[in-house]
Amino acid sequence: MPDRPHAESQRLHAQATDLTPGGVHSNVRLAGPPIFFERGAGAWLYDVDGNDYVDYLLGQGPNFLGHAAEEVNEAVASACRRGMVFGAQQPLENEAGRLFLDALGWPEMVRFGLSGTEMVQAALRLARAVTGRDRFVRFEGHYHGWLDNVLLDTDAAGVSSPASQGQLPRHLDDSIVLPWNDPEAVAAVLADRGDEVAAVIMEPFMCNTGAIEPRPGYLERVRELCDRHGVVLIFDEVITGFRLSAGGAAQRFGVTPDLATYGKAMAGGWPVAALAGSRDLLGHFATGVVHAGTFNASSMGCAAVAATLTALRTDPPYTRVEAHGEAVMEGIRGLAKSHDLPLRVQGLGMAFHVSFGDDTPVHDLRDLQRLDLARYRALAEQLVEHGVWVTGRGIWYVSAAHTDIELDAVMERFDATLSAFAA
Repeated sequence: MPDRPHAESQRLHAQATDLTPGGVHSNVRLAGPPIFFERGAGAWLYDVDGNDYVDYLLGQGPNFLGHAAEEVNEAVASACRRGMVFGAQQPLENEAGRLFLDALGWPEMVRFGLSGTEMVQAALRLARAVTGRDRFVRFEGHYHGWLDNVLLDTDAAGVSSPASQGQLPRHLDDSIVLPWNDPEAVAAVLADRGDEVAAVIMEPFMCNTGAIEPRPGYLERVRELCDRHGVVLIFDEVITGFRLSAGGAAQRFGVTPDLATYGKAMAGGWPVAALAGSRDLLGHFATGVVHAGTFNASSMGCAAVAATLTALRTDPPYTRVEAHGEAVMEGIRGLAKSHDLPLRVQGLGMAFHVSFGDDTPVHDLRDLQRLDLARYRALAEQLVEHGVWVTGRGIWYVSAAHTDIELDAVMERFDATLSAFAA
């Protein structure tokens, strides 16, 4: 293992555990190494002990332009100097809204918020209001936030249950949980219980867990079933939006939802999210369906959205991001073969998943759970020690800031990690 110092991170972590539970402010970080970062720049992170890391986590996805993107920072700073929160409207809302809608192409209106978790709740509330129905169909392994009615754990047998202590099982009663990528399962439920179902909600590319693509025709079939039964189709594009293409997964796969939630990549790292849809649907927020928030459409948030989407339109990075990711995927496969390790890689260049297992296709959570995910978590710990910042659950993200320099660095460090790991 490389001799990387961590004394200052250890000191800060000990201090943090006295200040906040587990020393972290999001439970997701409990599973990560207790490293404190001093700064990020482009596709690199630098910790408080002077170690560098080529970053393929990107803050769990938001830093699609790379860390500390200058155009975003300048726009936000300028907006803040004029005031941040007014309890009223300001012109940047219109600028950000127009750029957002133009980039996606399909929606007519947008409502800005702070988090994907929040916007999922707004989407479900809206779907219930317009249909007069209570239940929603969702899928094993898809993440829609941490609130009680959506946080779900599904075991290898397909049994779903609350994922947190203090979460009441009855709060999941409105969920009808199905395996993903099985259109006939959706057809059967809607044929039997369609008059109860307000919405079908899914990640159109199962990105948060496994980077699993939809089977050919799957999204189209679900779209047709929702139309037939009067059900609102919701795409959770909090991760995939503005990452898989300028128009997100809807554009990439050619299927248009009724509503979609966005976050992460849309604001260059700033905490901004959105719900998009038709004028007919979103108009209900002005006539009885409540969605509120003090910091919604703040000056800094709207400035970040406008600057990020302008950058993505001025110099679209999607071709080079995908090419870089595909090169990393191919490099990992080659290194795994040379070290005689059964690593498998799947997904798209913008977001892919690495695990241990054979090459049997993975189409849903149950397929994914048959892989040796624990062994990969152990590998991820060593990757971090060799200066590759990734998460133990296997997802890798690529940014517009990744270049051949980062490609060379990650391949060299991955090779060294596999040598140590195999030993």
